[in-house]
Amino acid sequence: MSERRADLSVVIPFVIFTFIWGTTWIVIRDQIGEVPAQWSITYRFAIAAVAMAALARWKGEGLRLPLGGLLAAATLGFFQFVVNFNAVYAAEHHITSGLVATVFALLLIPNSLLGWAVLGQRPTVRFAWGSLVAVVGIAMLFAHELRQGPARTAEILLGIGLTLGGMLGASVANVFQALERVKLYPLFTLLAWAMATGAFFDGLIAMALTGAPIVETRPGYWLGLTYLAIFASALAFSLYLPVVRKIGPAKAAYSSVIVPIIAMGFSTWLEDYRWTSLTIAGALLALGGMAAALSRSRSSVPSPDAA
Repeated sequence: MSERRADLSVVIPFVIFTFIWGTTWIVIRDQIGEVPAQWSITYRFAIAAVAMAALARWKGEGLRLPLGGLLAAATLGFFQFVVNFNAVYAAEHHITSGLVATVFALLLIPNSLLGWAVLGQRPTVRFAWGSLVAVVGIAMLFAHELRQGPARTAEILLGIGLTLGGMLGASVANVFQALERVKLYPLFTLLAWAMATGAFFDGLIAMALTGAPIVETRPGYWLGLTYLAIFASALAFSLYLPVVRKIGPAKAAYSSVIVPIIAMGFSTWLEDYRWTSLTIAGALLALGGMAAALSRSRSSVPSPDAA
């Protein structure tokens, strides 16, 4: 009975945060419009920080951190909630949400390389081959898109570049939070301050690039923003990281393989994404390659998605 309870304590959160992150890509797409992306990101993490602070208080962690903890939270917040999300939101101006999610499934590759360089965790040969297959699959997905003409090619390449930039920001954050000195701080308190400082930096960027805040009155915008802040940020991260600590990051990272399947399904349904034999083969290679790479990965670097 105790083993069954332990399994459910992992399986239930895993299913929840994986499904949530699979749906967020299409919600982000709807956020792009009247309100500049930078302000949408600022609003999202300001709300998420309040929710996470309430969760930290409820968990009995409090909100106090020493100076070292505040600096750690600011570093995590900058790379995870500023660099990562600003790049991803911008990428969705140029390519479909499903394709952004599929590229982001490769996050474990820079995680592994940075983890090797910083933490001394050498990836396996199986991981290297699986990652190579996944990259080939991603290339096949975009080969279909690039056939649409020079103008579209430039836009797609920009979308890919922005996604890779966001992925690198997330990877730096993932390696940083895996450091032993960072893991000493209370998890929910650290996340609350990371989201708060992330929102602060996002606001500065938004003010510099787009001017004064813009508020959209469309109910759908605020419903989507609330979903992204409460469910996709505060709830998902609070479920994901404890699972990483229970079963290890390698098994928890299977979510990054499942998320694009959900995202591409929503993209097909709502964005009229058209599948061909080339894109189907590419998706199968990308997801199969990552599944093979993750199946024996010993990386200890967690890899939450950007969604």
